[in-house]
Amino acid sequence: MNIPVTVNQKQLLDILLNVAIARPVFIWGAPGIGKSSIVERFADSLGLSCVSLLGSQLAPEDIIGVPQIIEGKSVFCPPRMIARDEPYCLFLDELNACSQEVQKAFYSLIHDRRIGEYFLPEGSIIIGAGNRAQDNAIVKQMSSALVNRMFHVELIASHRDWLAWAAEFGIHPLILEYIGLRPDHLWHQPPKTEEPFSTPRSWHMLSDALHSYGDAITDAELEILASGCLSAHHATQFRAFVKQIRSRYALSAIIDGKQKWPSAAEDRDTLYFLAQSFKAQLVKELPPLKNNQSAATQDLAHKAKALIKDLANISLEIAQMAVSPESNNTLPDWFIVEVIRDLPRLVAKR
Repeated sequence: MNIPVTVNQKQLLDILLNVAIARPVFIWGAPGIGKSSIVERFADSLGLSCVSLLGSQLAPEDIIGVPQIIEGKSVFCPPRMIARDEPYCLFLDELNACSQEVQKAFYSLIHDRRIGEYFLPEGSIIIGAGNRAQDNAIVKQMSSALVNRMFHVELIASHRDWLAWAAEFGIHPLILEYIGLRPDHLWHQPPKTEEPFSTPRSWHMLSDALHSYGDAITDAELEILASGCLSAHHATQFRAFVKQIRSRYALSAIIDGKQKWPSAAEDRDTLYFLAQSFKAQLVKELPPLKNNQSAATQDLAHKAKALIKDLANISLEIAQMAVSPESNNTLPDWFIVEVIRDLPRLVAKR
């Protein structure tokens, strides 16, 4: 599905409140970004029960029901889960993962809001959802007839929306603080190989595990939990973050000159995390143009160059990482020029 405009969680809720009450809506999005939970929250906000059907596990008879002979005529009896007396929200999850035959069974339900002789109660809502082809999930091409029966929207992960939700629903404080520092680690493109990858859902799983283990969790246990839920790089960074918290290193204290970069060999993962966070803060606070600097950003840039020099004396490789360009995480050109001028060895291997 090619949709040129994407929406965040708040925008999706607004769309559901204004569109889904009149027309079926289909939500496209990567696995684990919260499609199901948003639909459940939406239904709850309207006082409707939410009935979820998983398209990948359905057969046509699960939708249209089985025939019975009544007064010499066959009548299809839809399943009790669907055939309800009160209005409700019908959530068709993984709709584009079901077979063509099952898709056909949905035509009249989605378009006419009926199955055989049964009509959904007035006020009922139909919402579908599914993954995209690029997500390496089980998907099948949706027929044009089914596509044309629904309003389509693509959801993306928003760290601001997720953090607001996470704070309300008791996500572990370490995860809240980490995603606040590294919002780019909330979601990772699903890999082509079979391995864990970071999503809002996987961070939620990690939170449940951390709550279960409690504060006495060991470094070895933390490594197992993070590696079992997150993308490999994110798992490494999260472990380093927790180690940094436990060792009481603080990036703000390092920038203010109250602490030094950790230099011990056993603290190399903590140093790497602090350097990554340092770069992220510079990207966020330094203006794209040097002439737009405030007194505060001028002071930060001055401190940053000295800190990068100190970092290079401990680990040239990590210092090079801190100034290297990355997608959506690149330092301003003017700052890079000044760093190269003062520390030319940083670019020797770039």
